[in-house]
Amino acid sequence: MGTITTTGNHVYTRRQLSDKALMNIFLWPTLILLIAINIFPLLYSLYLSFTRYFAIANKPPIWIGLQNYVSILGDKTLWRYFSNTGFYVVATVVLEMVIGFSLALLLRKRFGGSGFITTLILIPMMLSPVVVGLFWKLMYNPNYGIFNYLLGFGPGKGPDWLASKSLAMWAVIFVDVWMWSPFVMLLCTAGLSAIPDYLYEAAEIDRANGWFQFWRITLPQVAPLLLVAVLFRTIESIKAFDLVMGLTGGGPGSATEVISISLYRLAFLGQFNSGKSSALAYIVLVIIIAASNLYIKYLNQIKEG
Repeated sequence: MGTITTTGNHVYTRRQLSDKALMNIFLWPTLILLIAINIFPLLYSLYLSFTRYFAIANKPPIWIGLQNYVSILGDKTLWRYFSNTGFYVVATVVLEMVIGFSLALLLRKRFGGSGFITTLILIPMMLSPVVVGLFWKLMYNPNYGIFNYLLGFGPGKGPDWLASKSLAMWAVIFVDVWMWSPFVMLLCTAGLSAIPDYLYEAAEIDRANGWFQFWRITLPQVAPLLLVAVLFRTIESIKAFDLVMGLTGGGPGSATEVISISLYRLAFLGQFNSGKSSALAYIVLVIIIAASNLYIKYLNQIKEG
């Protein structure tokens, strides 16, 4: 068993000491790495948000307090981008919940080929958003894209979806819904499969119709997982960048300029304003944390109820 070592009120064997040393060997380098690549940049960017600092300028950061935050909150252009982001988030999340839940209900009952159909539906969420954006950009092309053709328009006669200020945002929303509704469907399918059959059997004995079963059995049972899907999709939609950038780059005329693209332009494209972009990033972070806390609070209420 090995030599026994006594430390205070604890007795350790040599094997236990070696196991503890081995654990520390693997644990501490991992913790140091996580601190180096996560916590330090987080704290440093927080410091930069209170400074005037340009990444390409050979000058140290200058402390200016809350000036960056005041400038952002007073910028009407940025508020328009926040408005675009809010519309994008609400539209995509609502449509994805409705379509994803509907698909889960349709595929709940097993039938011939249901597994193959489910696999096909899940393919979009497995693709890279940048690839999806470029793929749909070709499909939306009014001259040779297939999207207008499927809507019944001849070559060159359909609308240019990505070049129209009134249609571009809806075109991006459509692609996002196409890509991420399967994710919602997957979570809802898991929730539906966990509902005991005896609940529906009891409802049928009481002659409850399908609508009553949906509102009193199906929806309440799936609600926790549905809310988890809402939480994840809300967070991802607020941060949406690669899909929008691949489709429109924020155009036309800033019609699809969501806040993440504005942050990218501020931090890298020509301006390199690291101080102000850090402040904007923290404002977005606060919004995400606030939204997440609301969802989690409501989710806990559902579980307790």
